[in-house]
Amino acid sequence: MKWTVIAPYFTQEYIDNNRWLVGHIPEGKYDFELIPRPQPITKWHERKVKYTTSSQWFRHWEHGALALNSDSDGIITSYPQLPTVIGLQKLLKWSKKPVVAWTFNVGNYEVGPLRQWLSGIGLKQIDRFIVHSYREIDIYSKCFNLPKSRFSFVPYAAPDIEIQYEENNNSPFIAALGSAHRDFPCFFEVVEELDIPTVVASSKVALANLSIPKQVKTPFGITRADCWKLAQEGRISVIPLKVKDNVTAAGHVTVIEAMLMARAVIVSDAYGMSDYVKHGETGWLIKPGCKQSMKEAIQTLWNDPALRNRLGQNARAYARKNFSHENAALSLEKILDEVSGRTSKVTEAYAKPPEVLDACK
Repeated sequence: MKWTVIAPYFTQEYIDNNRWLVGHIPEGKYDFELIPRPQPITKWHERKVKYTTSSQWFRHWEHGALALNSDSDGIITSYPQLPTVIGLQKLLKWSKKPVVAWTFNVGNYEVGPLRQWLSGIGLKQIDRFIVHSYREIDIYSKCFNLPKSRFSFVPYAAPDIEIQYEENNNSPFIAALGSAHRDFPCFFEVVEELDIPTVVASSKVALANLSIPKQVKTPFGITRADCWKLAQEGRISVIPLKVKDNVTAAGHVTVIEAMLMARAVIVSDAYGMSDYVKHGETGWLIKPGCKQSMKEAIQTLWNDPALRNRLGQNARAYARKNFSHENAALSLEKILDEVSGRTSKVTEAYAKPPEVLDACK
């Protein structure tokens, strides 16, 4: 069976040098063809508006048509726009070609009624949705009126990161990386009260109009390698998240990368973070928006090197085992088996209750 694979970031250069997750699936069982996008699409972080414009939808439509009209027996997509347009095209063509929608992360799912209605029509033609947190199953099944049986949870995957730097014990500091939906106001209040040196590697937009405490440095325009250096040299990594009703995910890449670098991670228990961090074992979960919970966590980890080391080592081992591309490819292979009829689906993925923490009840 042949599968066409498309993603918004697939360029010819990318395909020439990468095989995405399918490069980790043993040869012989399935054939895969990666198709690049026909026209460039502005990267999400570089967009002036954080929603898909009509011109971008047209480009996704073109890309989806290339996959649907190919000689493949099935399609694998990445991100929500492509399965939406392919589903609509399947209706127009009366196509029965199976579609697996990987990384179905809608982001902001509160859109206008017309867009939500059209999306729902298209998405009903998709055979399987892969989400990266359990909570998204409830959200999307309700929003788009889809059965939960079409959803599967697979952890977000990231490549391993080489540890090149040691913790800076001479001038210790807190490292805080990332920008999306961060609760920096609460975080800044805490580090100012604790008077702990802190380095925040974020965007100017995320820090705009905020009062930056004297304890905090905010380097802009640094590279990804610079961010990893900061994370590895920092005593602890803190990812403070701000809960928003219409947002489905934030901070997962930052958390996974910190775990891969064996950092002691403190993160708000929001957006399905309990699916990735086991409190007290591989990291420290705190109540979102709770200054006392964050303060207690920072004080605890800052002053306990043995605990930091245990959390960091556990985090790295857990992340390398569960969040690797190889592990994600194994899940993808099983899902393709189910969708193609080689095996039947055995388990359903439903939301699980979050862990209850003590502070800020």
